[in-house]
Amino acid sequence: MKKGFIWQIVGAFVLAIIVGLIFGDKTTYIQPLGDFFLRLIKFIIVPLILSTIIVGVTNAGDIKRLGRLGGKTISYYLITSFIAISIGLIAGFTFSPGSGMDLQVSETAVEPSETDGVVQTILNIIPLNPIEALASANVLQIIFFALFTGIGIKLVGEKAATVQQFFDGFAEVMYKITGVIMKLVPIGIFGLLAPVVGEYGLTVLLPLIKLILALIVACIVHVAVVYSVAVKSLGKMNPLLFFKGIFPAAAVAFSTCSSSGTLPITMKNTEDNLGVSKETSSFILPLGATINMDGTAIYQGITVVFVAQYFGINLSFTQILTVALIGTLASIGAAGVPGAGLIMLTMTLAVVNLPLEGIALVAGVDRILDMFRTSVNIIGDASASVVIEESERKRVVGEAASA
Repeated sequence: MKKGFIWQIVGAFVLAIIVGLIFGDKTTYIQPLGDFFLRLIKFIIVPLILSTIIVGVTNAGDIKRLGRLGGKTISYYLITSFIAISIGLIAGFTFSPGSGMDLQVSETAVEPSETDGVVQTILNIIPLNPIEALASANVLQIIFFALFTGIGIKLVGEKAATVQQFFDGFAEVMYKITGVIMKLVPIGIFGLLAPVVGEYGLTVLLPLIKLILALIVACIVHVAVVYSVAVKSLGKMNPLLFFKGIFPAAAVAFSTCSSSGTLPITMKNTEDNLGVSKETSSFILPLGATINMDGTAIYQGITVVFVAQYFGINLSFTQILTVALIGTLASIGAAGVPGAGLIMLTMTLAVVNLPLEGIALVAGVDRILDMFRTSVNIIGDASASVVIEESERKRVVGEAASA
């Protein structure tokens, strides 16, 4: 990755903030630049996920290794998500962002979203019509379809060689298109960020500055401590090298507020800058973009404490433990799209019997909070790929030595 490209991204950030603050609502005129970039990313997500997961499965070796990869990936995501929400709760109690606040809350009752239940949610992962899943960009169903297609190709063997070669070539085409889109990242960031700064400005941030500050500090702690330790000790990589390599993807995540939308850039950065193999990244990253939401977990912890403090409610130890457990599972179930954290917050508040009207308190700055938590999600996905890549590399070396 060229140093000049990083500075282009940083320059786009700074310019977007300056233009947004100076021109305010008029920055909507440059919104099409951001929309253009966003559409380019969205148009490649489905074929990229489909082709890369199939290729990842077919190149993963035996089915046993595939199961091992899945077990390691989900375990890593669960552990880091639990740590993330714990950090969020600690930050909430430390900063006390809801104490002594005087904000107007909408009197309109907020009803919790209807959920399908655990069993039905799991069943919904299986697509009734794979073509419909592809057309509607249902990421979890696409992953399921791709996994079983890859497994089917491996089980058939030689007769399916042509199908495997097709997806190998198709995946390479998607990688090449992603490389072209990568060159437009600075323009996309400017077009996405400037209108947001222009719309919200600084006035909407001031009453909730403690909440925003608590989230930022918690995100920095999680990234700087948890991911650094994981990458250094388990991934055998210099944390500074890791953060430098994943910076462009984190910047895109900050601008788009979408883990799934950033996936093409994340895969490109992880493979080119961090040295993770396509076999590993093509399996772990699409899964992570859907089920790994450490940033959302941090957000859940802080905002639950914030709402409780605002309404003068003391959380019991049982409620705090419930938030930690539910928040971990809720963050894993959150879709990697903008605003998903706010939907999951509704469920978490309902579980611990906190006023759902509290959602109105954070809704105004949710977009700002979403930027930070999405960046954490992306960095977490990349850290998992680095850690598991090293784990698999050690296993291969060990098997070779014992042979």
